[in-house]
Formats: sequence, structure tokens, C-alpha cells
Amino acid sequence: MAPETALEPRAPPLQPLRSKHTSNFPALLEQLGISILVSTYQAGKLVVLRSDGTAAVNTHFRDFKRPMGLAADRTRLALGTAQELRLFRNMPPVCRRLEPPGRHDACYLPRAAHATGDIDIHEMAWAGDELWFVNTRFSCLCTLDGVHSFVPRWRPPFVTALAPEDRCHLNGLGLAPGERGGTTPQGYVTALAAIDTPQGWRAHKRDGGVLLDVPDGTVIVGGLSMPHSPRLHAGKLWVLESGKGGLGIVDPPAGRYQCVAELPGFTRGLDFVGNLAFVGLSQVRESAVFSGIPIAERALAERNCGVWVVDITTGRPVAFLRFEDGVQEVFAVQVLPGLRYPEVAPDDPQLLADSYDLPSAALEDVPPALRRAGTTVANDAAAH
Repeated sequence: MAPETALEPRAPPLQPLRSKHTSNFPALLEQLGISILVSTYQAGKLVVLRSDGTAAVNTHFRDFKRPMGLAADRTRLALGTAQELRLFRNMPPVCRRLEPPGRHDACYLPRAAHATGDIDIHEMAWAGDELWFVNTRFSCLCTLDGVHSFVPRWRPPFVTALAPEDRCHLNGLGLAPGERGGTTPQGYVTALAAIDTPQGWRAHKRDGGVLLDVPDGTVIVGGLSMPHSPRLHAGKLWVLESGKGGLGIVDPPAGRYQCVAELPGFTRGLDFVGNLAFVGLSQVRESAVFSGIPIAERALAERNCGVWVVDITTGRPVAFLRFEDGVQEVFAVQVLPGLRYPEVAPDDPQLLADSYDLPSAALEDVPPALRRAGTTVANDAAAH
């Protein structure tokens, strides 16, 4: 979805950033050995959900300008913002210098900020070492080359020109596991309409959404209400029918969508661990973007913002964390497996000033005394 803030500018929220959760949510994080990244463009935050080791969830907020799509694993993090794509690397040795001592198990430090211009970056995914991302304004999938703003690599067959007109509102991206860069990877994308006119999707947002195959561009299923977040998991193709608050599976040969769970909010952002789906929910208020869709017709009190956990074998929610006051919309949800208490972009200039990530060969020439002096020097292998 195009951020509402981009269409209807408003001052940043002044409300406190509070959340409530079911009693089992922190225990679930502990048992699974995970933490969760959540982006919210409306509040301008990247949120880290992590168990504090007791009965509560630590919601750790970092400020970014309109953060949306993200892709992360144990070694790297990419985050799409208003006009940049921000890249981070995990440097575990830096954790020794974080407070409280011995608590953190990952520390993502900034490595690059690539200026893309205002292209409304939506979902993204890694294909090997190559980052693919949805360029919604230009209705295409892109990569980076270190020189240009972006490199267009694929667009839906019905989009006839490369223009910053947000024709179909291309938004969701899911790649098949194990895909590598170089060629167009196998995967799926979602768009809010199969249309080729500037902002044409707006007239079709209630039921014009489509799920497309990549790279051949075939429409696998249509008639969806604002679909997002296609994912391959457990041998099934999943997608969120956001306009109805739905999580469902798609049968590609039959061209049919089947709802597995209907949730109390605009569903956007999806990840899995085993038989559990972690689904982002947005409250969505009446606006030019969200008017006329089924979820907006529910009472405001029936619409929530947060992360809901769904058992995909039964379709029933088993836990949730709900944001209140300052956060009303969620874009991306990403599970960090094996990381219980990560830090992202520490707000510590000195820590950033004397933490160095060097190639393994160069590390051999660094005197041991340098580490004892409070400087952190590590190599690429440290994050694995």
C-alpha cells in the first residue's frame, strides 16, 4: 500500500508508543528462540519485538523516515525508507559493549544508504547475495548496482511503460527458497489491479487484486481485495487478502484462493515459523486509500494494529501483540530465527565510530591489544 502519509501529509504522532500482548506471547518468542522486526511507516519506526526473559515483551523502537519493506537474516538487514534503501550487517562481537551486559545476541550496524529517490519501496527479498525489491511507483521489481538509483529487472506484462505513475500498485514479493541472483528468480508478486493507467488501481481496490507468477507474469488468481505478502511455506502458497483481513492459501492450478483465517485488522506483513504464521495487522482509518474495502466497513473498535500469531493447521489465533496510541499501521513483519535479543543501529556515536568489520585476511594483521583498548574489530564470519 502507498503510505497514507504520502497522500495525506500529517504531523508525526505525539501519542505514547504503547503495546499490550497476550500472556503467552513472550513465552512463545522464548520457546521458538526468535525475535521479530516490524516496520511502521505511519509512526516512522522499526520495531524489534523481543522477550525480556520474564513475562513481558520488550518493544524496541528505532526511528527511520517512512520505513516499509525489509529483508533480514542472521547476517544482514535491508530496510526501504522514504528515499533510500538502508543496509546493515550483524556484528555479534559488538554485543559485548551493549547494555545490559550479556543480554544481546546480535547487533546490526549500518553499512550503506543507497539513494533510490521516492520510489515507494514495498516488499523485498534476498536471492542469494542479490536484493530484489518492489518499486511501486514505477510498477516493477528492481535490484541495485551501486551506480544507478535502481535497476529495473521485471514488471507485469500488462504494464507497458516505466513511469513513476503507480499504475497497478505492485506491492508484495515472495521468492522461492534457495533462489540465487543473476537472473530473474522464481517467485510471486501481488498487485491491487491488473491495470495500465496512472493510479488506475484505485478504482479497483475492493476486488481487483491479483497474484502473479514471476517471471512469466501469469495471473494465478484475481478478484482479491488489496492482496499483499505472497509467501511459500510448508509446500503451500500463502497470501494475505488485506482488504478483508484474511490469511489464505492459493491453489495455482485451480486459480483459487481459500481463506484460512480472518483477523481483526488490515493484514499486511507475513512470516512463518513451523505451523505458526506471524501476521501484521493495521487498524486503517477512513481515507482515500482505504475507503470502500470490507475491512474499513467494520467498526473502528473491531480493527487492530499489531502482530497476530495464527496456527495454520487450525486457522485460529494463538497469541497477539497489539499496538496502541502512536502506532496504527504495520507494513512488514520479519522473524529473526535464532536471535532472541538483537539490537539495530545503536544510538551510540562512539560505538559506531570504533566498530570495524574487516575481511578475514586483514583481521590477521590487527594487534590483539586493539581489542583490549575498547575497539571492536570483527570479520564476516563473526555473524554466522
